[in-house]
Amino acid sequence: MSNYRPEISTDGGKSFGQNAQVFATKEEAETMAKDIFNRWMLATDYRASETTDPVNYRLIDNKLEPVK
Repeated sequence: MSNYRPEISTDGGKSFGQNAQVFATKEEAETMAKDIFNRWMLATDYRASETTDPVNYRLIDNKLEPVK
């Protein structure tokens, strides 16, 4: 099973950076990536990418919650 992480680009999509957040669904990761994108002044693109890392966050009613 794949998990997803939000990624942000500041160079027009040539490279993407990520933080430690990992979500169970692509939709959650995209929502978080869009949120980060909207807050960063130099962000140029965002996406959700697959990872095998374990889930450590979830979105409940658009609120970020850690998964224990």
